[in-house]
Amino acid sequence: MKHTDKTLLGKGIKYLGMALPLAFLGPSVLYSAFNNQENPFYIPVLIFGIVACIGSMLLIFKGINTLVKSLFDQ
Repeated sequence: MKHTDKTLLGKGIKYLGMALPLAFLGPSVLYSAFNNQENPFYIPVLIFGIVACIGSMLLIFKGINTLVKSLFDQ
């Protein structure tokens, strides 16, 4: 009988927990950057927003992948 790997499950939930703030922060920062294009900090803020969005997507993928491994692998 298969059992869930609780340590791996906890790690997957941590990844998803880290991705949640980035999922809200990234688009907000991008919106702010596009509204203030005349600001001298436009490029750094834009880069930070893009990195936050990409980081969120990667953490979500890794978190879901870890959850699936903990539930279905032996």
